[in-house]
Amino acid sequence: MNQKKLMTWGIVAFFLLIVLTMVSSATFVTIDSGERGVLFRRFAGLDKETIYPPGFHVVAPWNTMYVYEVRESQLEEEMEVLSSNGLNIKVDVTARIRPNFGQVALLHETFGRDYMERLIRPEVRSSVRQVIGKFTPEELYSTKRDEVQTLITDELTRTLTNNYIDLRAILIRDIELPDKVRTAIEDKLKAEQSSLQYEYILTREKQEAERRLIEAQAKADANRILAASLSENILRDKGIEATLELAKSPNSKVVVVGNSEGGGLPLILGGGGN
Repeated sequence: MNQKKLMTWGIVAFFLLIVLTMVSSATFVTIDSGERGVLFRRFAGLDKETIYPPGFHVVAPWNTMYVYEVRESQLEEEMEVLSSNGLNIKVDVTARIRPNFGQVALLHETFGRDYMERLIRPEVRSSVRQVIGKFTPEELYSTKRDEVQTLITDELTRTLTNNYIDLRAILIRDIELPDKVRTAIEDKLKAEQSSLQYEYILTREKQEAERRLIEAQAKADANRILAASLSENILRDKGIEATLELAKSPNSKVVVVGNSEGGGLPLILGGGGN
């Protein structure tokens, strides 16, 4: 009898130990900082209304808590795409993203925890191909790189926002063209710079010549006006004024007013000291 009771208690204790082990490992969940939890209720389905914040949570053993990291993460993608004229171009792109905090349950339902491979990578590749396919290699190499980055960002933002992801930034780290294409573009750019420099020199010289011409014309006009204003009477009066001023000087001198023709300027024939 005692042996039977002992066996019964042993079986009960064994099952209690199993239950305790299951409960202790399945019902206490700690969500760390930078994470959010989504609860799947076995008898009610996914709880889309409640997003569990960081902290300690008790979960029934028949339910499952899925923990998502919501810190910013990045995807680095190297790929080959076609330009608008069909040339192969290597592009190195980095996408910085994070799940929308309040929509983690919807992200889990739609894509699961492997959303980076199921959603982010395909969309990044698609957007990069679509945008770069609108530009020539020369534009990508020289003038349009920032515009390409902006267009990819706008395209991805619309797509990822509709799929519960916040796009933080798109960074084009490198655009690599075929060697022959790159060399041809560099030579063309050098030629264009030389042409622009030559045009600048010509423009500068032309402006300097125009400046000198205007300056010379101004001087000629001034001399013509001055010559027209200096009549014989004015010159005679100026000469008389100068003679009178000279006559006031204490120094001895000889002054003759007029010339041999009777109508010229005063003439100073000589002078001496006191």
